[in-house]
Amino acid sequence: MILITGAAGYIGSHTAINFLNNGYDVVVFDNLATGHIETINALKKIGNVKFVQGDLRNIEDIEKVFEEYDIETVIHFAAFSLVGESVTDPAKYYRNNVYGTMNLLDTMVKHNVKKIVFSSTCATYGEPQYTPIDEKHPQNPINPYGNTKLCVEMMMKDYDKAYGLKSIRLRYFNVAGCDEKSRVGEWHDPESHLIPNILKSTFGTGKVFEIFGNDYDTPDGTCIRDYVNVEDLAEAHRLAYLYLKENNKSDFFNLGTEQGDSVKEVFDTCEEVLNQKINVEVVERREGDPAKLYANANKAKENLKWHPQRTLKDSIKTAYNWELNLENFKAGK
Repeated sequence: MILITGAAGYIGSHTAINFLNNGYDVVVFDNLATGHIETINALKKIGNVKFVQGDLRNIEDIEKVFEEYDIETVIHFAAFSLVGESVTDPAKYYRNNVYGTMNLLDTMVKHNVKKIVFSSTCATYGEPQYTPIDEKHPQNPINPYGNTKLCVEMMMKDYDKAYGLKSIRLRYFNVAGCDEKSRVGEWHDPESHLIPNILKSTFGTGKVFEIFGNDYDTPDGTCIRDYVNVEDLAEAHRLAYLYLKENNKSDFFNLGTEQGDSVKEVFDTCEEVLNQKINVEVVERREGDPAKLYANANKAKENLKWHPQRTLKDSIKTAYNWELNLENFKAGK
């Protein structure tokens, strides 16, 4: 069976659907701190899903999973991921993201499970020295969240040398979109991502959005970011699993569209999909915002045979459909 930690959350649930659609049996491990039981219930309607509620910080919780189920490979999402919160409460992030992962790896070694796909992040790179960012770019995180993810990457490298535990570390950029059938989706509280916040604003909140600067060295003057669709990202995790199974060697890959979209393009595309005007105001630049931040994903394309299929417009359409359905989803309808 495939163990997916954090599959009650956004990216984990979409990855679970991908594995289920391809005939795999899945064990979901989640503490429901930021994930949702409604998401677990939705996954159970799709395929063979076993749910274990537990916390990686309690090694006894994860030990029970490996004792009860025949785990072949682990797909590891479970982590806290709010950059701002990581600055004000770094202890929470180190205990969960680093210590929790160490408990997971130790349990894997004990039970001779030697393959894991890890949800890492472009935040391990820090401020870009050049774009597009490839895997050779120096890793210099600028916040505790990025530090914890880099710590785990280094830990996995050491566990490979010492114990033969093979890992694929996937460093992805901005994630967008939802399941095209709206079976699961993006549900954060509070919501920190741009696109769902834009979409939520159309439901009568009257919110005015700020674009921080329109005088950057980009085609339309606004910052460019790399928005990769969550279903494409889910497919990358399955392809990483297959690569690990076939080659039995550790590696790391960037996942992104390789071109990026500007902030203005995001707003324009939201307006096109919604067929309505969004209130936007241009204000001064924010200190530290790079003009361009997007991936070079050639390595993933060549080795994993991963090719993102969906556009920004596709992501916004599925995200909007999800927002329309969210209250029904919460009510279990």
